[in-house]
Amino acid sequence: MIELRHLRYFVAVAEELHFGRAAERLHMAQPPLSQQIRQLEEYLGFQLFYRTKRSVRLTEAGQQFLDDTRQLLRQLEQAIETGRQISRGERGQLVIGFVSSAAYNVLPLILRAFRSQVPAVRLELHEMATNEQLQWLREGKIDIGFLRPPVEDKTLHLQIIVREPMVVALPETHPLAAESQIALAALANESFILFPRLLSPRAYDQIIGLCQQAGFSPKVVQEAMQMQTIVSLVAGNIGVAIVPVSLQNMQRTGVIYKPLAEPAPCAEVAVAWRSNDTSASVHQFLTIMRQTMQQTTVEEIFLREPGSE
Repeated sequence: MIELRHLRYFVAVAEELHFGRAAERLHMAQPPLSQQIRQLEEYLGFQLFYRTKRSVRLTEAGQQFLDDTRQLLRQLEQAIETGRQISRGERGQLVIGFVSSAAYNVLPLILRAFRSQVPAVRLELHEMATNEQLQWLREGKIDIGFLRPPVEDKTLHLQIIVREPMVVALPETHPLAAESQIALAALANESFILFPRLLSPRAYDQIIGLCQQAGFSPKVVQEAMQMQTIVSLVAGNIGVAIVPVSLQNMQRTGVIYKPLAEPAPCAEVAVAWRSNDTSASVHQFLTIMRQTMQQTTVEEIFLREPGSE
């Protein structure tokens, strides 16, 4: 049976073409080295070296075997290094789901930090609603989800990473556009654009409850799956919307954002992952995510300059 040490012994002798020097290089005595090479030749069934008292040279078969062995050892070293990188979370693939609004606050910052520190891990991104992310997490189709809490699932870990105030998105030609802040009661007769409750029940109920506290039920004229679609519909003068403040990072022409006069609930973004996930890449991502959030100010998340990402 050929062992790895036989190949390393052979390469040393082939490169030195001298058993004594090869033995010194390998930190072993010459007789055992000569014996190991003879055992290798017996196993292979062909001669590797021409030997005389004055010289050692490779046979034609030995030269070809040297070329192939060097390639094999390089591949082995690469396999070992790749395994080490994967074990440290520095190589592999991560599949990440995210709600659309996360793309306008924390997601670009975290991805940029991860890319700079772990460039060899390939990222696959999917824009998905919270409920769909939860299903894909359970099925193992994604590794990490940026979603809207709450999440009631003991098989998942959840960490809230950002809380942002809700603001009113108005068409820039709206009569209230000149106001510094908007009282919800002033929107009682407005047409509202909302996302379907199924996508984020908590956020939907917060908006409806906020309006009801102001004395009216919002007239919802249009629902849209994505936050950027909601903002585009506002720009088209279809209605008004209550959205997370980070949506202003879209820089959508025709829309202005105004804070609410009354205390408003915060929209939360959380990161979820499987509780039993042992992937080093996942844990490396979570570590970098936490470091990034600790080092990032609120202004950097919600008030980025145009073109900063």
